Amino acid sequence: MAIGVLLMVSHGISPTDKPFPPLDLRQIPSDIRALDPAGFLWLGLVIVILTPVLRVTASLVGYVRAGERRMTLISVAILGVIALSVLISALAQ
Repeated sequence: MAIGVLLMVSHGISPTDKPFPPLDLRQIPSDIRALDPAGFLWLGLVIVILTPVLRVTASLVGYVRAGERRMTLISVAILGVIALSVLISALAQ
């Protein structure tokens, strides 16, 4: 994200100048190759969003291996809430 902000500054782009481009995961690699600030900013946001999901998933695997049924169910519930929120968000657009 810092690279995206630095590129915005170097290109003279203000965050309030125009609407930010919508998220398109397929566009991120080409935006990064083109040194488009939006690509770096979206990549940073995707990583920030995925970090807790990956942490809960790793915990789930550990709890399953350790035989911790209660914590396994809690981890599954947390992932379910995250999935439901993503689904609701996608349907709302």
